[in-house]
Amino acid sequence: MNHGFIVKMDYAFQTESKLYFCLEYCPGGELFFYLSQIGRFKQDAAKFYAANILLALQHLHSMNILYRDLKPENVLVDGAGYIKLTDFGLSKMGIAGHREAKSLCGTAEYLSPEMLQRQGHGKATDWWSFGAIIYEMLVGLPPFYSKDREKLYQNIKYAEPRLDYGFLSDDARDLCVKLLHKDPNSRLGS
Repeated sequence: MNHGFIVKMDYAFQTESKLYFCLEYCPGGELFFYLSQIGRFKQDAAKFYAANILLALQHLHSMNILYRDLKPENVLVDGAGYIKLTDFGLSKMGIAGHREAKSLCGTAEYLSPEMLQRQGHGKATDWWSFGAIIYEMLVGLPPFYSKDREKLYQNIKYAEPRLDYGFLSDDARDLCVKLLHKDPNSRLGS
């Protein structure tokens, strides 16, 4: 993979018992660290990081690759302050349609409704996770957060995200609504 917003693997090797990947160094750490320190980003910062993520997802999707694990822990910050997607362990290649992937995988707070309902999923599931990470950058928590896993899953499948925060612009609300649309066929990006 050779893209400005995707971590590069310089080389790999293995011993008898281990496989090693040597990846591009990202001294800024994880986006998760910044969210945990700051709580939520100002809209301009969220917009900048979202634009970086968008370009990475577009590149992956143009190659029919589903990422399937977009979360702040998998978004690294390089030395210049740009993001790099990392950890492709749950990615799936060769997915062109809307329901070709069947595995339930990823991190609970960022799973799409169609994945939870085991309807099969496609690229729209990445756009859902993109909406969830934008929401988290703007609000400080994932959109359907609950400590109770079953309640979290019910929220993802049936609840609407809370968007009545006074600090959210109309454009930010609109973007979140369109990316967090329950129907993958109507979701922005799909």
